[in-house]
Amino acid sequence: MSIDHGAAEFPFEQLAAILRARIASGEYAPGRKIPPLTDLQEEFDLSSMTVRRAVRVLAGEGLLVPVPGRGTFVARR
Repeated sequence: MSIDHGAAEFPFEQLAAILRARIASGEYAPGRKIPPLTDLQEEFDLSSMTVRRAVRVLAGEGLLVPVPGRGTFVARR
């Protein structure tokens, strides 16, 4: 999957959808840490602000839990 910078949907929304799909498929399992935000920046060629915004969206939906000093984890259902 990749980010389409020419699409009507903002890049952070596209990234949130990709991460949401990875969580739903079990690629990112509940209770497990997602890749570091810097890795996501490199994988999708996005700014740190865009990646953080996508993570905030998913945290707001209750799918991700940021833990200061430890990383961002998939919420346990």
